[in-house]
Amino acid sequence: MADNSNLLASIPKSPTEQLQIALNEFKGKKYLDLRVYYTTDDGKSWLPTKKGVTIAPDQLQLLADAVKTAMSEFGVTPEA
Repeated sequence: MADNSNLLASIPKSPTEQLQIALNEFKGKKYLDLRVYYTTDDGKSWLPTKKGVTIAPDQLQLLADAVKTAMSEFGVTPEA
């Protein structure tokens, strides 16, 4: 999907899978991409799977609000 990618974070799921959160650009439009990646060479290279979601910039506030609600429900305080 990505013509250009800027990795923001990686969240390990298992020794061979991780969720990567990245800013991507496709056909001149920018998106936030949350996608599961896998490795077969002990993490030397990571390959994307079809498992993921792409979020348009105009939907980021909805995502941020949902994350804030989840953090509150789980008693997680935001880092300063």
